[in-house]
Formats: sequence, structure tokens, C-alpha cells
Amino acid sequence: MSLHPITATPERMPWIPGSQALGELSLFQGKETVHFKVLSDRRSEGGGMAQIVRFSPPPGMLIKIVANARSEEHIYILSGGHCDKSGRQRLFPGDYLLHPKGLAHGAFLAIETTVFQVYSGEPDELLDFQMIAANG
Repeated sequence: MSLHPITATPERMPWIPGSQALGELSLFQGKETVHFKVLSDRRSEGGGMAQIVRFSPPPGMLIKIVANARSEEHIYILSGGHCDKSGRQRLFPGDYLLHPKGLAHGAFLAIETTVFQVYSGEPDELLDFQMIAANG
């Protein structure tokens, strides 16, 4: 295990298309709806990972995510936020979430949302990721 600090400058890092990790699930009509920047990944050393993730729902659509936490997942909302099924915003920039290991959880995203996400080990098991029409 490395005893040296890991330093990253996100502004200088390119956004990685979500399709590299999620395949075609992250595409809607050929356009990427997820991008990420991996800040650190120490899973091969028994650690976790940290990343910045940007979700970009298409106009009039919600991104629906259902997952199971395979390790503790910490999320800090940098911009945008989570909403309910009608598209009404429920979580805002500055809000923090913790999904303990084993927790089945989900999110709806109606507006472009950027989060800082940290996993203590393996990332979530993705159970569902889809675009649905906004009801509200």
C-alpha cells in the first residue's frame, strides 16, 4: 500500500464518457448522459476510489438509478441535485449522502448534476439505469 499522497487537479483532467464504464446504458439517442473523472483508485491495494461524476439528463427526461452499495458510498452534491419522480428537486448543492454497504438505493436526476463520490471499496452494483419521461 502506497504511503504517498495522491494529488489530482480535476480542472486539468478530461471528462471520461460514462459509456466506458456503463456501456450503452449511459447513452440516450447517441449522446452521453454521464461523464466522470477518477481522482484516485486504490482498490487493487485494498482501498477505495474517489471520483467526480456529472449526470446530464436529456430535456424532459429523468435519469433513474437503482443500485446496491458494495462498500460505503459517500456523495457530496457539487451542483444540481436529486429529485423525486415528478422532477421536483429534493437534494441540493452542499447536501451529503452516505449509503452504507449493503443498502439498496436509488436516485432521480432531472437537471445536470455534478457530485463528488467516494467508495470505501468497490463501487455500487448497478441494478437499473434508464431515462424516463419527467412527470412534473
